[in-house]
Amino acid sequence: QVQLVESGGGLVQTGGSLRLSCAASGRTFNSYVMGWFRQAPGKEREFVAAITWRGGSTYYPYSVKGRFTISRDNAKNTVYLQMNSLKPEDTAVYYCAARETARGEWEYWGQGTQVTVSS
Repeated sequence: QVQLVESGGGLVQTGGSLRLSCAASGRTFNSYVMGWFRQAPGKEREFVAAITWRGGSTYYPYSVKGRFTISRDNAKNTVYLQMNSLKPEDTAVYYCAARETARGEWEYWGQGTQVTVSS
C-alpha cells in the first residue's frame, strides 16, 4: 500500500544540477522521517539527506553538505532532493526512504533513480 516513487534522475555534467522527486502515497507521513540514500557500483549504500515530515528539520552528511538540499511539500506528499555542484563521485542510484521518527530502521523504500555525472 505504501509507495515511494523517485523521479528526476538523469545524466549531467560536472558542476551541473538535478532535482530528484519522491512521491509518497499509501498513508500519512506526519510522524515520519523522509530520507535519501544512494548506492554506487561496488560501494555500500550511503546516507545522503533526511527531513522530518512535520517540522522540516534536516540532516546531511559531510559528503553533500552545502551542495544538496532536501525539502518537502506536504500538500503534494512529495520530497525533493536538490543537487548542485555535482561531481562524478555523486554518480549512483538514488533511493527515497521513510521511517517513523521513533524508530531507527528505514521501513519503506522506493525503486531508485539513476544519477550519472560525467567528467
